[in-house]
Amino acid sequence: MTVDPVSANLAFACTLFPSIAHVCRRIGINRQQFNKYLSGTVRPSRHNMRKICDFFGVTEAELLMEPARFTELIALRRRPGGEVEATPLGPTLKRLNQFSEPLDRYCGGYFRYFHSYSNPGRIMRSYAQITRKDGYYLWKNIEREVSVQGGAQDVFKYEGMVFFLGERINVVENEAMLSSSITQMILYPSYSAGIDYLLGIQTGGPLKRGRKPAASRVVLDYLGQNVDARRAMAQCGLFPPEALDPRIVQLVRNDMAPGAWTFEVEQL
Repeated sequence: MTVDPVSANLAFACTLFPSIAHVCRRIGINRQQFNKYLSGTVRPSRHNMRKICDFFGVTEAELLMEPARFTELIALRRRPGGEVEATPLGPTLKRLNQFSEPLDRYCGGYFRYFHSYSNPGRIMRSYAQITRKDGYYLWKNIEREVSVQGGAQDVFKYEGMVFFLGERINVVENEAMLSSSITQMILYPSYSAGIDYLLGIQTGGPLKRGRKPAASRVVLDYLGQNVDARRAMAQCGLFPPEALDPRIVQLVRNDMAPGAWTFEVEQL
């Protein structure tokens, strides 16, 4: 009997995540229904197929590939970036890094605040780090998202690079599990002796809810260079605005000035 490529490819894609329940929560599909897709007894509806493809970062045609080809495709997309120098992107990264001003004073831990793309009305507080390695400034960000159903917790991890170009701090990050999304941040630097808040704009979109391109204000709250990451992570999650510092809430409000044609953020 021929195995349905959709069920086989879904089963393989799920192995890249902690559990099938984790995948179902993040996609927003009932576990019982998803099990039918895995067993091959039912094909996803067009609506659910779009949600599944959006989540795994593949097209419908790719999900219908022969399992061996699909496995190879995902393996290529997850390949470590140790061969950057041998790719056309290598010289670009080196050039950007050469022109980037030092960011040593910005190394350390931060709370990152922004209005959640997937949970309207809620503000995300995540934990981020800027570190230096081999002459490059690296970025890591971890989000904790508690599911409304049963209080289960999802964790999203992002990795990227940081450049100080044109008097602005530029962060480019990607979702680390499947590298299926990219976020860019442009932040004002700190012009005072100490670092308090770094304010700017980020572009991206939800990993769920259709992946609509979006932009929002973002604030990095500097915690210092010696941070207890576990303790900081315990304070992260989704919050209603009234549960947070009013100044933070004001800074991340996504209001546009009357008569404005573009979404801009004024310097603090």
